[in-house]
Amino acid sequence: QVQLVESGGGLVQPGGSLKLSCTASGSIFRVDAMGWYRQVPGKQRELVATITSGGNTNYADSVEGRFTISRDNTKNTVYLQMNSLIPEDTAVYYCNADLTQSPWIRPYNYWGQGTQVTVSS
Repeated sequence: QVQLVESGGGLVQPGGSLKLSCTASGSIFRVDAMGWYRQVPGKQRELVATITSGGNTNYADSVEGRFTISRDNTKNTVYLQMNSLIPEDTAVYYCNADLTQSPWIRPYNYWGQGTQVTVSS
């Protein structure tokens, strides 16, 4: 059984910062790409940022320069440092990961349960 567990969401004022964490746990052989997505009611889930196992990153234009994704491969954990937050960043943030449970099994894609981020004064 594999789980992705997020933490770090909450309420923050515009201009503030939050740091999200997501840890993959369970029977894991290897974690490949990890990332963060977000969704607001009535809209499709959208990519925020991704990071490969080697540390290559990709960001949505809307967060480039404000958000930083990083990971600790020894802990199977991905982070999202969010600075200069604006009300438009309000959403449920979901962790995502491609991982394998065995060298003989192909990678599967997993999602966390989501954590609410609200930017409001």
